[in-house]
Amino acid sequence: MEKENFEIVDKKGNVIGMASRKECHNNPGIIHRVAHVLVFNSQNELYLQKRSKTKDIQPGKWDTSVGGHLNPGESFEIAAYREMKEELGIKEIRLIYMYNYIHRSECESEMVYTYKTVYDGEIVINREEIEEGKFWDKKEIDFFLKKDVFTPNFEEEYQMYLEWSIVNQKGYPCQGKI
Repeated sequence: MEKENFEIVDKKGNVIGMASRKECHNNPGIIHRVAHVLVFNSQNELYLQKRSKTKDIQPGKWDTSVGGHLNPGESFEIAAYREMKEELGIKEIRLIYMYNYIHRSECESEMVYTYKTVYDGEIVINREEIEEGKFWDKKEIDFFLKKDVFTPNFEEEYQMYLEWSIVNQKGYPCQGKI
């Protein structure tokens, strides 16, 4: 992991160079690219993953269903599909793009593109990256917000999703295989 290099981007998403994982995760002045997927089941529960204790950022906290860095030259959409397969074993399912934003913390800045899907099949977690995972209903998530259970990035993501949902109440047009 330490030898990974990420493309760094400006605020508009234009690639302006490369930096190591360590540099990106220790300098909030550098923006690197990340894809997220929110995986819902047909009961409208959101799958969350508990990050491995070996992660360099927010170990042991509950986080977005799927999240991962883009490989150099990779699109956000391709990275979302790749990460969903690598982390949860989910493939051949339709993704819907929702929104993008820049997440900033004390140690890093990420340009995040977020997608969603609905999936009721088997989930096989990658034990190297994920300690455990489960579906949460809205009441459970709301109860644990601001209690140091979730990553700050997930809490920001969740609020953005709720706002997006109000504007885009379309049910689940992404259901089904591709």
